[in-house]
Amino acid sequence: MLPSQPLLHTVVFALAALQALASDTFIAAVYEHAVILPDATDEPVSPGDALALMNKNMDVLEEAIKEAAQQGAHIIVTPEDGIYGWRFTREAIYPYLEDIPDPAVNWIPCTDPTRFTPAPVQERLSCMARNSSIYVVANIGDKKPCNSSDPGCPSDGRYQYNTNVVFDSEGKLVARYHKYNLFRRETQFNYPKEPEAVTFETPFGKFGVFTCFDILFREPAVVLVRKLQVDTMLFPTAWMNVLPFLTAVEFHSAWAMGMGVNLLSANTHNISLAMTGDGLFTPEGPAAYHYDSRTEEGRLLLAELSTHPRLSPTYPPAVNWSLYATRIKKFPGEKDTFSGAVRRDIFTFSELRCKAGNYTVCQGKVCCHLVYEMSNKSKDEVYVLGAFDGLHGSLIKYHWQV
Repeated sequence: MLPSQPLLHTVVFALAALQALASDTFIAAVYEHAVILPDATDEPVSPGDALALMNKNMDVLEEAIKEAAQQGAHIIVTPEDGIYGWRFTREAIYPYLEDIPDPAVNWIPCTDPTRFTPAPVQERLSCMARNSSIYVVANIGDKKPCNSSDPGCPSDGRYQYNTNVVFDSEGKLVARYHKYNLFRRETQFNYPKEPEAVTFETPFGKFGVFTCFDILFREPAVVLVRKLQVDTMLFPTAWMNVLPFLTAVEFHSAWAMGMGVNLLSANTHNISLAMTGDGLFTPEGPAAYHYDSRTEEGRLLLAELSTHPRLSPTYPPAVNWSLYATRIKKFPGEKDTFSGAVRRDIFTFSELRCKAGNYTVCQGKVCCHLVYEMSNKSKDEVYVLGAFDGLHGSLIKYHWQV
Protein backbone atom coordinates (compact mmCIF):
# COMPACT_ATOMS: atom_id res chain seq x y z
CA MET A 1 0.00 0.00 0.00
CA LEU A 2 1.36 3.43 -0.92
CA PRO A 3 1.67 6.02 1.89
CA SER A 4 -0.80 8.93 1.90
CA GLN A 5 0.35 12.25 0.40
CA PRO A 6 0.65 14.09 3.80
CA LEU A 7 2.62 11.16 5.26
CA LEU A 8 4.86 10.98 2.20
CA HIS A 9 5.57 14.73 2.44
CA THR A 10 6.44 14.36 6.14
CA VAL A 11 8.84 11.50 5.40
CA VAL A 12 10.54 13.44 2.59
CA PHE A 13 10.92 16.53 4.80
CA ALA A 14 12.32 14.48 7.69
CA LEU A 15 14.89 12.83 5.44
CA ALA A 16 15.91 16.20 3.99
CA ALA A 17 16.26 17.69 7.48
CA LEU A 18 18.39 14.78 8.69
CA GLN A 19 20.60 15.06 5.62
CA ALA A 20 21.11 18.79 6.22
CA LEU A 21 21.89 18.19 9.90
CA ALA A 22 24.54 15.67 8.97
CA SER A 23 26.29 18.03 6.58
CA ASP A 24 28.61 20.98 7.04
CA THR A 25 27.31 22.49 3.81
CA PHE A 26 24.01 23.30 2.15
CA ILE A 27 22.92 24.23 -1.34
CA ALA A 28 21.57 27.75 -1.82
CA ALA A 29 19.96 29.40 -4.83
CA VAL A 30 19.14 32.94 -5.94
CA TYR A 31 17.08 34.02 -8.92
CA GLU A 32 17.56 37.28 -10.84
CA HIS A 33 14.07 37.98 -12.14
CA ALA A 34 13.06 40.10 -15.12
CA VAL A 35 9.94 41.45 -13.44
CA ILE A 36 6.72 41.83 -15.42
CA LEU A 37 5.68 45.39 -14.57
CA PRO A 38 2.18 46.85 -14.27
CA ASP A 39 1.05 49.76 -16.41
CA ALA A 40 2.04 53.07 -14.84
CA THR A 41 -1.02 54.65 -13.22
CA ASP A 42 -1.87 56.85 -10.26
CA GLU A 43 -5.23 55.10 -9.82
CA PRO A 44 -5.63 51.72 -8.10
CA VAL A 45 -6.50 48.76 -10.30
CA SER A 46 -9.04 46.16 -9.19
CA PRO A 47 -7.87 43.44 -6.76
CA GLY A 48 -8.46 40.90 -9.53
CA ASP A 49 -6.20 42.76 -11.97
CA ALA A 50 -3.53 43.16 -9.27
CA LEU A 51 -3.56 39.43 -8.51
CA ALA A 52 -3.43 38.58 -12.23
CA LEU A 53 -0.22 40.62 -12.61
CA MET A 54 1.30 39.05 -9.51
CA ASN A 55 0.40 35.57 -10.72
CA LYS A 56 2.28 36.20 -13.96
CA ASN A 57 5.43 36.94 -11.99
CA MET A 58 4.83 34.05 -9.61
CA ASP A 59 4.48 31.72 -12.60
CA VAL A 60 8.07 32.59 -13.53
CA LEU A 61 9.30 32.38 -9.94
CA GLU A 62 7.62 29.01 -9.44
CA GLU A 63 9.53 27.51 -12.35
CA ALA A 64 12.80 28.80 -10.90
CA ILE A 65 11.89 27.40 -7.47
CA LYS A 66 11.06 23.99 -8.93
CA GLU A 67 14.32 23.91 -10.88
CA ALA A 68 16.34 24.92 -7.82
CA ALA A 69 14.69 22.20 -5.73
CA GLN A 70 15.32 19.59 -8.42
CA GLN A 71 19.01 20.52 -8.28
CA GLY A 72 19.07 19.95 -4.52
CA ALA A 73 18.74 23.51 -3.19
CA HIS A 74 17.62 23.87 0.42
CA ILE A 75 16.70 27.57 0.10
CA ILE A 76 16.05 30.07 -2.69
CA VAL A 77 15.96 33.88 -2.53
CA THR A 78 13.91 35.91 -5.02
CA PRO A 79 14.26 39.67 -5.63
CA GLU A 80 12.81 42.79 -4.08
CA ASP A 81 9.77 43.98 -6.06
CA GLY A 82 9.87 40.59 -7.81
CA ILE A 83 6.12 39.94 -7.60
CA TYR A 84 4.54 43.31 -8.48
CA GLY A 85 7.25 45.71 -9.66
CA TRP A 86 7.72 49.33 -8.61
CA ARG A 87 5.57 51.75 -10.64
CA PHE A 88 3.31 52.85 -7.80
CA THR A 89 1.93 55.71 -5.79
CA ARG A 90 0.80 55.01 -2.25
CA GLU A 91 -2.79 54.59 -3.43
CA ALA A 92 -1.96 52.56 -6.54
CA ILE A 93 -0.03 49.85 -4.66
CA TYR A 94 -2.82 49.16 -2.17
CA PRO A 95 -4.58 46.37 -4.19
CA TYR A 96 -1.29 44.45 -4.26
CA LEU A 97 -0.87 44.37 -0.47
CA GLU A 98 -1.83 41.60 1.98
CA ASP A 99 -2.04 41.49 5.77
CA ILE A 100 0.98 39.42 6.79
CA PRO A 101 0.68 38.01 10.33
CA ASP A 102 3.47 37.61 12.85
CA PRO A 103 5.19 34.23 12.21
CA ALA A 104 4.54 33.34 15.87
CA VAL A 105 0.99 32.36 14.81
CA ASN A 106 2.43 29.09 13.41
CA TRP A 107 0.64 29.28 10.05
CA ILE A 108 0.91 27.27 6.83
CA PRO A 109 -1.13 29.28 4.29
CA CYS A 110 -1.04 26.42 1.77
CA THR A 111 -3.03 24.09 4.04
CA ASP A 112 -5.03 26.70 5.98
CA PRO A 113 -5.69 29.59 3.54
CA THR A 114 -8.86 30.88 5.27
CA ARG A 115 -7.43 31.25 8.78
CA PHE A 116 -6.82 34.98 8.29
CA THR A 117 -7.98 37.57 5.76
CA PRO A 118 -7.66 36.50 2.10
CA ALA A 119 -3.98 36.12 1.24
CA PRO A 120 -3.68 34.45 -2.18
CA VAL A 121 -0.05 35.51 -2.66
CA GLN A 122 1.05 34.10 0.69
CA GLU A 123 -0.96 30.95 -0.02
CA ARG A 124 0.73 30.42 -3.36
CA LEU A 125 4.25 31.11 -2.03
CA SER A 126 3.59 28.71 0.83
CA CYS A 127 2.50 26.00 -1.62
CA MET A 128 5.59 26.59 -3.77
CA ALA A 129 7.79 25.96 -0.75
CA ARG A 130 5.76 22.99 0.48
CA ASN A 131 5.37 21.27 -2.88
CA SER A 132 9.10 21.51 -3.64
CA SER A 133 10.32 20.99 -0.02
CA ILE A 134 12.47 24.12 -0.12
CA TYR A 135 12.71 27.35 1.88
CA VAL A 136 11.37 30.25 -0.21
CA VAL A 137 12.25 33.91 0.38
CA ALA A 138 10.08 36.51 -1.36
CA ASN A 139 9.38 40.25 -1.22
CA ILE A 140 5.75 41.40 -1.00
CA GLY A 141 3.73 44.24 0.57
CA ASP A 142 2.18 44.23 4.04
CA LYS A 143 -0.76 46.39 5.17
CA LYS A 144 -1.69 47.13 8.77
CA PRO A 145 -4.73 49.19 9.87
CA CYS A 146 -4.29 51.99 12.39
CA ASN A 147 -6.46 54.72 13.92
CA SER A 148 -6.34 58.25 15.28
CA SER A 149 -5.15 57.07 18.71
CA ASP A 150 -1.83 56.31 17.01
CA PRO A 151 -0.06 59.66 16.42
CA GLY A 152 1.93 58.16 13.55
CA CYS A 153 -1.08 56.73 11.72
CA PRO A 154 -1.23 57.95 8.10
CA SER A 155 -4.30 59.89 7.01
CA ASP A 156 -5.63 56.90 5.04
CA GLY A 157 -5.74 54.79 8.21
CA ARG A 158 -3.14 52.18 7.37
CA TYR A 159 0.56 51.42 7.39
CA GLN A 160 2.11 49.97 4.24
CA TYR A 161 5.42 48.12 4.46
CA ASN A 162 7.97 46.77 2.01
CA THR A 163 8.19 43.23 3.40
CA ASN A 164 10.24 40.06 3.07
CA VAL A 165 8.60 36.74 3.94
CA VAL A 166 10.23 33.35 4.42
CA PHE A 167 8.37 30.03 4.14
CA ASP A 168 10.08 26.83 5.27
CA SER A 169 10.05 23.55 3.37
CA GLU A 170 6.66 22.64 4.90
CA GLY A 171 5.21 25.96 3.73
CA LYS A 172 5.09 27.53 7.19
CA LEU A 173 5.67 31.28 7.55
CA VAL A 174 8.87 31.46 9.61
CA ALA A 175 10.02 35.06 9.11
CA ARG A 176 8.59 38.48 8.28
CA TYR A 177 10.77 41.57 7.89
CA HIS A 178 9.62 45.16 7.29
CA LYS A 179 12.25 47.16 5.40
CA TYR A 180 13.59 49.89 7.67
CA ASN A 181 15.83 51.96 5.37
CA LEU A 182 13.57 52.92 2.49
CA PHE A 183 15.08 54.33 -0.67
CA ARG A 184 13.93 57.89 -1.33
CA ARG A 185 11.61 56.86 -4.17
CA GLU A 186 9.67 54.37 -2.02
CA THR A 187 7.01 56.88 -1.03
CA GLN A 188 4.34 54.18 -1.30
CA PHE A 189 5.64 52.59 1.91
CA ASN A 190 5.96 53.60 5.57
CA TYR A 191 9.00 53.36 7.80
CA PRO A 192 8.60 50.86 10.67
CA LYS A 193 8.65 52.60 14.05
CA GLU A 194 11.74 50.63 15.09
CA PRO A 195 14.33 48.65 13.12
CA GLU A 196 13.67 44.91 13.13
CA ALA A 197 16.42 42.31 13.56
CA VAL A 198 14.80 39.18 12.11
CA THR A 199 16.49 35.78 12.38
CA PHE A 200 15.38 32.16 12.16
CA GLU A 201 17.05 28.81 12.71
CA THR A 202 17.21 25.99 10.15
CA PRO A 203 18.86 22.56 10.09
CA PHE A 204 21.55 24.21 7.95
CA GLY A 205 22.43 27.34 9.92
CA LYS A 206 21.11 30.57 11.41
CA PHE A 207 19.72 33.07 8.92
CA GLY A 208 19.02 36.79 8.99
CA VAL A 209 17.05 38.82 6.47
CA PHE A 210 17.03 42.43 5.27
CA THR A 211 16.29 44.31 2.04
CA CYS A 212 18.33 46.23 -0.53
CA PHE A 213 19.17 49.70 0.88
CA ASP A 214 19.43 48.22 4.40
CA ILE A 215 22.87 46.85 3.56
CA LEU A 216 24.39 50.35 3.83
CA PHE A 217 23.37 50.88 7.45
CA ARG A 218 24.24 49.56 10.89
CA GLU A 219 20.63 48.62 11.65
CA PRO A 220 19.67 45.98 10.86
CA ALA A 221 22.58 44.70 8.75
CA VAL A 222 25.54 45.03 11.12
CA VAL A 223 23.42 44.17 14.18
CA LEU A 224 22.41 40.86 12.62
CA VAL A 225 26.00 39.88 11.95
CA ARG A 226 27.85 41.28 14.94
CA LYS A 227 25.30 40.91 17.77
CA LEU A 228 23.05 38.08 16.62
CA GLN A 229 25.80 36.02 14.95
CA VAL A 230 23.91 34.85 11.87
CA ASP A 231 25.64 32.47 9.47
CA THR A 232 23.89 33.56 6.28
CA MET A 233 22.14 36.77 5.21
CA LEU A 234 19.14 36.69 2.86
CA PHE A 235 19.09 39.74 0.62
CA PRO A 236 16.25 40.47 -1.83
CA THR A 237 17.25 43.61 -3.72
CA ALA A 238 16.42 45.89 -6.63
CA TRP A 239 19.94 47.22 -7.07
CA MET A 240 20.68 49.97 -9.57
CA ASN A 241 24.40 49.73 -10.24
CA VAL A 242 26.18 53.03 -9.64
CA LEU A 243 29.83 53.37 -10.58
CA PRO A 244 32.36 53.48 -9.11
CA PHE A 245 31.53 52.03 -5.69
CA LEU A 246 27.99 50.64 -5.69
CA THR A 247 28.18 48.00 -8.40
CA ALA A 248 26.13 45.03 -7.26
CA VAL A 249 28.49 42.07 -7.56
CA GLU A 250 31.62 43.83 -6.31
CA PHE A 251 29.92 45.63 -3.42
CA HIS A 252 27.88 42.68 -2.19
CA SER A 253 30.85 40.35 -2.44
CA ALA A 254 33.00 42.80 -0.49
CA TRP A 255 30.27 43.09 2.17
CA ALA A 256 30.15 39.32 2.66
CA MET A 257 33.95 39.14 2.91
CA GLY A 258 34.12 42.08 5.30
CA MET A 259 31.33 40.75 7.55
CA GLY A 260 32.49 37.15 7.42
CA VAL A 261 29.11 35.63 6.51
CA ASN A 262 27.33 34.17 3.49
CA LEU A 263 25.20 36.66 1.54
CA LEU A 264 22.48 35.35 -0.78
CA SER A 265 21.80 38.31 -3.07
CA ALA A 266 18.83 38.11 -5.48
CA ASN A 267 18.46 41.12 -7.77
CA THR A 268 15.74 42.25 -10.13
CA HIS A 269 16.72 42.38 -13.80
CA ASN A 270 15.93 45.51 -15.80
CA ILE A 271 18.69 46.70 -18.10
CA SER A 272 17.00 50.04 -18.86
CA LEU A 273 17.43 50.91 -15.16
CA ALA A 274 20.87 49.25 -14.90
CA MET A 275 19.44 46.60 -12.55
CA THR A 276 21.47 43.41 -12.73
CA GLY A 277 24.05 41.55 -10.70
CA ASP A 278 23.33 38.87 -8.13
CA GLY A 279 25.19 36.03 -6.51
CA LEU A 280 26.02 33.69 -3.67
CA PHE A 281 28.84 35.35 -1.75
CA THR A 282 30.98 33.93 1.05
CA PRO A 283 33.71 35.20 3.40
CA GLU A 284 36.23 33.76 0.96
CA GLY A 285 34.76 35.42 -2.14
CA PRO A 286 31.96 34.71 -4.63
CA ALA A 287 30.75 31.11 -4.89
CA ALA A 288 28.67 32.06 -7.94
CA TYR A 289 27.58 35.35 -9.49
CA HIS A 290 25.86 36.72 -12.57
CA TYR A 291 25.86 40.08 -14.36
CA ASP A 292 24.04 40.68 -17.65
CA SER A 293 23.46 44.16 -19.05
CA ARG A 294 22.50 43.03 -22.55
CA THR A 295 19.60 40.57 -22.48
CA GLU A 296 16.19 40.67 -20.79
CA GLU A 297 16.35 37.17 -19.36
CA GLY A 298 16.33 36.05 -15.73
CA ARG A 299 18.95 33.73 -14.29
CA LEU A 300 19.06 31.01 -11.62
CA LEU A 301 22.27 30.49 -9.65
CA LEU A 302 23.13 27.68 -7.23
CA ALA A 303 26.16 26.97 -5.05
CA GLU A 304 27.18 24.79 -2.13
CA LEU A 305 27.97 26.94 0.91
CA SER A 306 29.31 26.36 4.40
CA THR A 307 26.53 25.91 6.96
CA HIS A 308 28.53 27.71 9.66
CA PRO A 309 31.20 29.81 7.88
CA ARG A 310 32.95 30.86 11.09
CA LEU A 311 33.59 27.21 11.97
CA SER A 312 34.92 26.32 8.54
CA PRO A 313 38.64 25.39 8.41
CA THR A 314 38.99 27.73 5.42
CA TYR A 315 37.39 30.73 7.20
CA PRO A 316 39.71 33.72 6.66
CA PRO A 317 41.81 34.45 9.75
CA ALA A 318 41.45 37.75 11.59
CA VAL A 319 43.74 40.50 10.33
CA ASN A 320 45.46 43.11 12.49
CA TRP A 321 44.86 45.94 10.05
CA SER A 322 46.91 48.51 11.98
CA LEU A 323 49.93 46.23 11.95
CA TYR A 324 49.33 45.36 8.32
CA ALA A 325 49.17 49.03 7.30
CA THR A 326 52.47 49.88 9.01
CA ARG A 327 54.24 47.19 6.96
CA ILE A 328 53.11 48.47 3.58
CA LYS A 329 56.00 49.86 1.58
CA LYS A 330 55.35 52.61 -0.90
CA PHE A 331 55.55 51.33 -4.46
CA PRO A 332 58.38 52.87 -6.50
CA GLY A 333 57.15 55.66 -8.72
CA GLU A 334 53.97 56.33 -6.71
CA LYS A 335 52.87 59.92 -7.35
CA ASP A 336 51.19 62.51 -5.18
CA THR A 337 47.47 62.35 -4.60
CA PHE A 338 44.82 64.72 -5.98
CA SER A 339 41.19 65.52 -5.18
CA GLY A 340 38.16 64.78 -7.32
CA ALA A 341 34.38 64.59 -7.01
CA VAL A 342 32.26 61.47 -7.35
CA ARG A 343 28.52 62.19 -7.08
CA ARG A 344 29.13 65.34 -5.00
CA ASP A 345 31.61 63.61 -2.65
CA ILE A 346 35.24 64.81 -2.65
CA PHE A 347 37.61 61.83 -2.89
CA THR A 348 41.38 61.69 -2.52
CA PHE A 349 42.80 59.84 -5.54
CA SER A 350 46.07 58.35 -6.65
CA GLU A 351 46.54 57.46 -10.31
CA LEU A 352 47.57 53.89 -11.10
CA ARG A 353 50.26 54.63 -13.66
CA CYS A 354 51.99 51.25 -13.82
CA LYS A 355 50.82 47.92 -15.21
CA ALA A 356 51.37 46.37 -11.80
CA GLY A 357 51.60 48.07 -8.47
CA ASN A 358 51.16 48.43 -4.76
CA TYR A 359 49.30 51.64 -3.96
CA THR A 360 47.89 53.27 -0.84
CA VAL A 361 45.68 56.35 -0.65
CA CYS A 362 44.35 57.95 2.54
CA GLN A 363 41.75 60.54 3.46
CA GLY A 364 41.32 61.32 7.12
CA LYS A 365 41.35 58.06 9.05
CA VAL A 366 40.42 55.92 6.04
CA CYS A 367 43.22 54.30 4.04
CA CYS A 368 42.74 52.06 1.03
CA HIS A 369 45.49 49.76 -0.15
CA LEU A 370 45.56 48.00 -3.51
CA VAL A 371 47.84 45.34 -4.95
CA TYR A 372 47.00 44.99 -8.62
CA GLU A 373 48.08 43.83 -12.06
CA MET A 374 46.51 45.08 -15.30
CA SER A 375 46.01 42.57 -18.09
CA ASN A 376 45.54 45.34 -20.64
CA LYS A 377 45.34 49.13 -20.63
CA SER A 378 44.50 51.39 -23.55
CA LYS A 379 46.15 54.76 -24.01
CA ASP A 380 42.87 56.58 -23.50
CA GLU A 381 42.12 54.86 -20.18
CA VAL A 382 42.95 56.22 -16.73
CA TYR A 383 42.67 54.19 -13.54
CA VAL A 384 42.72 55.63 -10.03
CA LEU A 385 42.47 54.43 -6.44
CA GLY A 386 40.32 56.65 -4.24
CA ALA A 387 39.34 57.05 -0.60
CA PHE A 388 36.44 58.95 0.93
CA ASP A 389 36.18 59.42 4.70
CA GLY A 390 32.71 60.90 4.96
CA LEU A 391 28.96 60.50 4.77
CA HIS A 392 27.07 60.28 1.48
CA GLY A 393 23.42 61.17 0.89
CA SER A 394 23.15 64.75 2.12
CA LEU A 395 20.00 65.50 0.10
CA ILE A 396 17.88 62.96 1.98
CA LYS A 397 17.10 62.32 5.62
CA TYR A 398 19.87 59.77 6.20
CA HIS A 399 23.51 59.23 5.33
CA TRP A 400 25.59 56.16 4.71
CA GLN A 401 29.25 55.32 4.65
CA VAL A 402 30.97 53.36 1.89
